[in-house]
Amino acid sequence: MSAEYATFGLAPAMRAGGVLTNGDYQVHRDFVDFIVEGRPLLFQLSDLDAVSPLASDVPPAIFTEQVRGLLLETDPPLPDGRYIIYGCPECADLACGAVTAVIERDGQEEEDYIWRDFAWQTAEHADPELNGYHGIGPFRFRGAEYREALSALLDGRSRGTRRRVLLIGARVALLAKLAAALRTIGIGADIAHDVNGVHADELRGYGAVAFGRAVTQEERAAVRRSFEQAGVEVAYVEGLAPIVPLLVAQIEHALDRSPVELRRLTRLVAADGEAGVEVTSPCRVRLTAYRLDRLYRSHAHEVFDGVLEPGRHRIALDARAVKGEAFVVARTAGSVLVEAVAR
Repeated sequence: MSAEYATFGLAPAMRAGGVLTNGDYQVHRDFVDFIVEGRPLLFQLSDLDAVSPLASDVPPAIFTEQVRGLLLETDPPLPDGRYIIYGCPECADLACGAVTAVIERDGQEEEDYIWRDFAWQTAEHADPELNGYHGIGPFRFRGAEYREALSALLDGRSRGTRRRVLLIGARVALLAKLAAALRTIGIGADIAHDVNGVHADELRGYGAVAFGRAVTQEERAAVRRSFEQAGVEVAYVEGLAPIVPLLVAQIEHALDRSPVELRRLTRLVAADGEAGVEVTSPCRVRLTAYRLDRLYRSHAHEVFDGVLEPGRHRIALDARAVKGEAFVVARTAGSVLVEAVAR
């Protein structure tokens, strides 16, 4: 086994939820990803839609058990010394498939941690020959760096996330539909006209505030002041249009706490009959166009769904899909971008 060391770290990541054009919902999951040699390990696994076991919505006792397992302080959950590195974002059931690896200690006084023999596993025993990720690993991590990163999760230094959204607007029926959609995908949502008199402790529970288009600048400024006075930093979403899936996508983007330099989807523009998309690693990208017609009815059109290689790409937009007031949503498993179509 190679004696070369790989760097190890952790970073917040997101499995983007959303309301799909066929009516299905995709669950939102916040988790902590493994950063190996400066890049998310998940990016090396082709276009895998998965989350690490270090998800923010698991009970604290289970979260602690997962961390202790990676530190080899507990017995491996699977035979042959294997641990789950990434699993199904919907149910975490091994039957749906998971990326597993052998984790062991090695070196002088067993100081180093080794991750090796990565494989795709759907049953109790893995078959590395048949289902192994032969181009990934083994990775040797320095013990001090590895333990420091994971131990930070046990005292709360790296885990915190706020998945509640405050919705402020005049169209109560629309806000109710939006709140229901957000709750369905795992994001808490509350509706209010303003936040005057709300205690600072309550405001600290929100990660984003979404304004409807009818909210005045004065009302928006008052809300911002309330959060500033409470010492709470939140993301603000300026609702582009009264289209629930579009607003959900905007809120998903606002809640993304992953470092910008570690994202797969980094750029989206929409103008002159085409969309410009930039990705940093091979991944599946879906483009959806939303528009409002003259009667203020919303329409959705699937524009593109395919795997893109790293770099910038230009994708043609059907003129009928972006006629009038229109918007484009670009989505990967881990991030969402939204842009109004420029005229």
